[in-house]
Amino acid sequence: MALTIKQEAFCQAYIETGNASEAYRIAYVADKMKLESIHRKASALLNHGKITARVNELQSEIKKRHNVTVDSLLSELEEARKAALTAETPQSSAAVAATMGKAKLVGLDKQIIDHQSSDGSMATKPVEIRLVGVEPKK
Repeated sequence: MALTIKQEAFCQAYIETGNASEAYRIAYVADKMKLESIHRKASALLNHGKITARVNELQSEIKKRHNVTVDSLLSELEEARKAALTAETPQSSAAVAATMGKAKLVGLDKQIIDHQSSDGSMATKPVEIRLVGVEPKK
């Protein structure tokens, strides 16, 4: 069974916007709906097997068309990092941004943050941000 015209429009809008609720608004003209209803219906659509398959198919087409892979993106970010560091005036913030882009791409950018509870029952700890899989310097 093929997707309906509105389901296909939802898939296309989701690929374009990256936002399921916005895609729902576009495909289903949901101007008068409550935000919670739009979110719930958009989420249900994304969990629909045929829609998930179509979104994956569209994403795959884009990756093939643009020849985008994790390796190609990592390579581009490494080139940008090196260019930033070797510029006439080194751009350390650009180099850091490229390094963090690489970390995000491979899933090493997880932040660990401890918060103190309002009633004081949790111990106060300093905020720690570290890359997963990277040992801290001693």
